[in-house]
Amino acid sequence: MKRDPVLQLLGLAQRAGYVKSGEFMTEGAIKEGRSFLCIVATDASDNTRKRFKDMCDYHKVPYAEYTDKESLGHAIGKEFRASLCVVDANLAQQIRSKIDECAALEKRR
Repeated sequence: MKRDPVLQLLGLAQRAGYVKSGEFMTEGAIKEGRSFLCIVATDASDNTRKRFKDMCDYHKVPYAEYTDKESLGHAIGKEFRASLCVVDANLAQQIRSKIDECAALEKRR
């Protein structure tokens, strides 16, 4: 089975201390201007997805929906996570480009 490059980069970011996860930590990082990318699980509730999308639009933080809660949590060594953010600009840019690549591949299928 091929490993997901987005989840690998998220694990790297977590080990480097550049991931804030969980609703309160994610929200705090966005509102404090420390977040460079917010990722919300595709199976998060509609309310959670809308809340973070609106918050990211207001604070001008890139927003993406990717994979499920269990996979997001597992990638960063936690049980499950519905939301997380990356607080390093370079890693956030790399992760965002990998998310875009994966989305392009899915469209071709």
